[in-house]
Amino acid sequence: MANRQIPTVKAQDVANLPKGEFAFPGPERDCLVEVILDGRKTATTSLMAKFIHDHEQLLASGRRTVLLNSDDQHLAVLRYASVGVNRLGLVILQHVLNEGEDYKSFPEWRLAHESFWTSENMRQALDDRDFNVDDQTPVVLETFHVEAMVVN
Repeated sequence: MANRQIPTVKAQDVANLPKGEFAFPGPERDCLVEVILDGRKTATTSLMAKFIHDHEQLLASGRRTVLLNSDDQHLAVLRYASVGVNRLGLVILQHVLNEGEDYKSFPEWRLAHESFWTSENMRQALDDRDFNVDDQTPVVLETFHVEAMVVN
């Protein structure tokens, strides 16, 4: 990770932190975890509808989560620098680039995210088989960094 020494923390010391889960378990999650751990991904975008559906509160700036892979292993502690809600149509290119997934343009990023957000998995997770997104859809924009690596 970009010339920065990352401290370690024991797994039992972070067991009570909220879980940091990206995408659904499987290859996509593991790819996202990889780009987080190597420092390329420092931002993410989520559906506000998912927070509402799950009765979850948004994380506040400064809060921490424990990053999980598809096997529910605790890998790292993430500290959130900023968390905000905006409309999908107002997401800026810098946020897209900070997601670290090699998107070169907003339309490319949006197409990939719309595909995920309207996938059968997401529609099932939202209990809404007709869920769709448009420019007005509220999204949660989060920025974070790896604060520590988890060791057993």
